[in-house]
Amino acid sequence: MKNPPAEFDIRYSTLDDLSFLELWFSKEKERDPFPFEGDYETQEALKNWIGFAKFHASLTGTWSEVPCAIGTLFLMPYRKVSHHCSFYLMVEEKHRRKGIGTCMVRNLLNLAKKRFSLEGLHVEFYEPNVPMQALLEQLNFAIFARQEHFCKLGAAMHSRVLMERGIE
Repeated sequence: MKNPPAEFDIRYSTLDDLSFLELWFSKEKERDPFPFEGDYETQEALKNWIGFAKFHASLTGTWSEVPCAIGTLFLMPYRKVSHHCSFYLMVEEKHRRKGIGTCMVRNLLNLAKKRFSLEGLHVEFYEPNVPMQALLEQLNFAIFARQEHFCKLGAAMHSRVLMERGIE
């Protein structure tokens, strides 16, 4: 696996990083692997996404100190299920295929284990646009569910795929 270049670093996200998520998601094709559609849904989802920065549950990857990736643990508020959570990750298009996604997921796994004592992470995405699936498989995530015709994006029905991994 690639190691990211020296220009790349990771820090805790801040609420100000919302503007970068908004910029990246202003391109409609970037929304495809996510369940939200349209400007209103996207805006609300992105506010929720960056809101976990208040708990230090979100990491921002920077390239020469400018955000290029944001990964967030969506912590569960209920004791019975607080041992695991889902996460989202977005790497800015021009910075993909440089090892940044892999580094971000590894750091999210570490954050989940060390800061939140989580036992597992899961992620969902919508077929057929699954840019992260190969990366997740390399990091020992496995598909545990597929729901055919789960959501309608535009006129097309898409299947939801869920992958998970335990944290050692």
